[in-house]
Amino acid sequence: MTKQQLRLRYSGFIVFSVQIFSLITGLIFTLLLTRNMTTPQYGIWTNIFDYVGYFTIFSGMLPFWTIRFVARGKEGTVRTSTLAQLAIALASMIMYFPAIVLISRAIGTTNYLPIYLIAGSYIITAHLIVLFESILQSTRPQAVGYGLLIEEIVKVSVALVLILGFHELFLGAVLGLVLSCFVQVFYYVYLLRHRFREKVHWGLLKEWLKGSTVILYNIVGTQLMAFALILLFLYGSSDARAYYQAALSFATIVGYASSLSFTLYPKLLAKTCSDEQVGLSFQTVMMLAIPFSALIMVMSFSFLTVLNTTYGVAWPVLVALTIDALVSLLITFYNNCLMGAEHFDAEGKISIRQLLKSKIFKVFSVPYVQAAVALPLIYFVLTTLPLGGAVQAALYVITILIGVHLSSFVGLYLFMRRSVKLPVAWKNIVKYVLASAAMAAVLFLVPTTTTLLSTIAKAIVGFLIYVGLLLVIDSQARHLIGLIWDEIKGSLQMLTSKNSSDSSEDDIVASEN
Repeated sequence: MTKQQLRLRYSGFIVFSVQIFSLITGLIFTLLLTRNMTTPQYGIWTNIFDYVGYFTIFSGMLPFWTIRFVARGKEGTVRTSTLAQLAIALASMIMYFPAIVLISRAIGTTNYLPIYLIAGSYIITAHLIVLFESILQSTRPQAVGYGLLIEEIVKVSVALVLILGFHELFLGAVLGLVLSCFVQVFYYVYLLRHRFREKVHWGLLKEWLKGSTVILYNIVGTQLMAFALILLFLYGSSDARAYYQAALSFATIVGYASSLSFTLYPKLLAKTCSDEQVGLSFQTVMMLAIPFSALIMVMSFSFLTVLNTTYGVAWPVLVALTIDALVSLLITFYNNCLMGAEHFDAEGKISIRQLLKSKIFKVFSVPYVQAAVALPLIYFVLTTLPLGGAVQAALYVITILIGVHLSSFVGLYLFMRRSVKLPVAWKNIVKYVLASAAMAAVLFLVPTTTTLLSTIAKAIVGFLIYVGLLLVIDSQARHLIGLIWDEIKGSLQMLTSKNSSDSSEDDIVASEN
C-alpha cells in the first residue's frame, strides 16, 4: 500500500472520524428522546419523518448527475444545479403542508400536527444538503465531515436547551434537527461561494432533467421499499416501529465504514482509480465493518438498555438489523463500482437509449424487484400470522428485508460479475473475521453492562482488543496505521504553514488534492 493509495481513502478517514464523534452527539440526542418519551411517543416521533421522506423523493435527481459532472470538470454545474434544486425543494415543501394535515387526521395524530408542520422545513434543507455534499465529494470531500460535525453539535445544543431547559420535548427535538440542518447548509454555501459565480448553463439542466426520468424511476422504487416501515407502524404497532428505530440508532454504525471509500466513486468517474485501489478500498471498509457488526451484536442488550430499560427486550431486533446493515453496505459499495464504471455521459450529454442499456438502469431496477417481493410478504406476515408482540413484528419485517437484500445482491453480482470485477483479498477478510470473533468471545464472557459509562467503556475495550489482534496478525493493518499517522503529521504541518504564511484556502485545497 503506497501513500498515493492512502490518499484515495484519506478524506474518507476524516469523514469516518467525524462520524465516530457523532456517535456521542447522536447518543445524547437519542437519550434525550428515549428517556423522556414513552415507547408509543417515540414510535410517533419516528413516524413523523417517515412521511417527510416521501416529499424528498426528488432530492436525489440532480445530485446524481451533479457529482458526475463536477468530477469531470463541467463548467457551470454548481450554480445551475443549486438554482434548480432550490426550486424543487420549495415546490416539495409547499405540497407537504396540506398533505400532512390530511395524513395526520387519517392516522389520528392531529395532536402532533404543529410538529409535523415544523418538520416540513426539513425538506428544503435535505434537498440542499444532498446537492452540496455531492459537489463537495468531488472537490473537497473532507468538508462533508466537517459539515456533519457542525450539524451534530448544533442539533444536540438546541435539543438540550429546549428539552431540559424549557421542557419542550417534541418541539425541542424537531427544532434541533431542523435548525442544525440550516446551519449545515449555510456552512456549505460559504465553502462553495466562489463556485456560485459561474455562469448558469441551462443546457446542462436540460440534460439532467432528461436523464432524471430514470433517476426518478429509481427514487420511486427506493421509496416503495421504505413503505415497509409504514406497514410496520400501522400493522405491527407504534411500539414495533419504536423498537426498530431504537435498534437502527446502533445498526447504522456499521454503515459508517462506507465513508472510508468516500472518494472512490468520483475517482472512478474521473478514471483515476485502478482495480487495485478498488480492492484496497473494499478491504479497508471491511476492516471496520466486520468488527463493528460483531461488537454491536454481542452488546445488543447493553446498547438498547442504555437508551431506556424498556428497549432491552428488543436486542434480537438489533442483531437482525445489524446483519441487514452489513448486507446493505456490500450492496452500496458494489453499486458505486457499477455506476462509476459507466461513462456514457462523460461528454456532458445524456442519451436515454444508452442510459436504459447501462449498468445504472439495472441497479435502479433492483428496488422494484425487492419491493415486489418484500411488501406483500410483510403485509401478509403482519396481518395474517399470529404476532407474539412488538419485538416479533419487527423481527418478521427485518428477516424479510435481509432475505430480499441478500438475494438481490447475489443476483446482481452474478449477473454483472463479468462487467465489473471486485477484487477481494480473502486472506485479509478472514483475518478480520477471526479477530472480530475473538473480540466478541471476550465481550460475551464479560458481565453484561447496563449503564452508559460502563457500556461505552466495554465497547472501547472490545474494539481495542480487535485492533491489537489485527496489528499482530495483519502486516497491512500495521502499514496502514503508519501511513495514517504520516498523513496526520503532514496535515498539522500544512496547517502550521498556513497560519505562518497566510496562504489562501484554495491553494491548500489544491495541495491536498
